[in-house]
Amino acid sequence: MGSVKTLATSAAHPFNSTLETGIRALVLLEAFHPRRCDLLEVTWLDHLVVHTGDLGGQEAPQSLHPDLPNRAGELLVRRQLVEKSLRLMQQVHLVEVFETEDGISFGAGEDAPSYLDLLQAPYSLALKERARWIARYFAGLKMDEIRALVESRIGRWTADFRLEGMFRGGGL
Repeated sequence: MGSVKTLATSAAHPFNSTLETGIRALVLLEAFHPRRCDLLEVTWLDHLVVHTGDLGGQEAPQSLHPDLPNRAGELLVRRQLVEKSLRLMQQVHLVEVFETEDGISFGAGEDAPSYLDLLQAPYSLALKERARWIARYFAGLKMDEIRALVESRIGRWTADFRLEGMFRGGGL
């Protein structure tokens, strides 16, 4: 019996794992297709897709994840997880990486729609619905407009986490 307990307690938690975060990123990138998003945008969107209530208004779908206190701080730790998840999705050819003069951006790969069509669990369907809603919500907005929105809804200190990551040598 000791080995069963050891196995159960040592197993990785799937919630907010690299795989789950990668699937969320893929869902978002597919919803935004053909628009490409940089790491900062994907990180913001990863937060917002599960906390759509943070965008306010009656038209916003209910958040998928609970509205816990201090959840805005999630952005501070989410960036590295999103970066790892994008690498994972790139390795399995579901996310494409684009290097341009403006930096690195990400887009859904050619096989993304076929893969995402297989995800039919209620949570997956709700996630895809919210990602499409967010894509419509942000349609036509530029990076500085999205930043202003994130700052007004989540807080300036969390929107500025990118600078802290850049000074530590963050980025792809």
